[in-house]
Amino acid sequence: MAVLKSQPKKVKKKVRRTVPHGRVYIQSTYNNTIISFTDEQGNVLAWSSAGSNSFKGPKKATPYAASMVIRTLYEKIKDMGVKQVDVFVKGVGSGRESAIRSLTQHGINILSIKDLTPTPHNGTRQPRPRRV
Repeated sequence: MAVLKSQPKKVKKKVRRTVPHGRVYIQSTYNNTIISFTDEQGNVLAWSSAGSNSFKGPKKATPYAASMVIRTLYEKIKDMGVKQVDVFVKGVGSGRESAIRSLTQHGINILSIKDLTPTPHNGTRQPRPRRV
């Protein structure tokens, strides 16, 4: 009876992408701050949020939490060789400006900042007047 040796499993090597120019989407609401990093085509490469950084309750929407989110996001993307980003900001939360400032503190060059906050123009149809 022959004993067969098990072959070692082939492990795929994780492909490191080099993205010198990308996009950063900042969604800042009254309850949370979510930041995602994409390439030029819009494929999400890394993301982070205040809730995933163990902030709970009203502390998630603070400027300090937004700067911590940028720090953890930078730890994920620093191996990709990011030098320049375009920033797209959406929402009315208090973490907007502090997130952008934190990006520049980590040595990332910001090429443009665009505000994508949706604004209503006239809103929904008014209810009919009451007949008494």
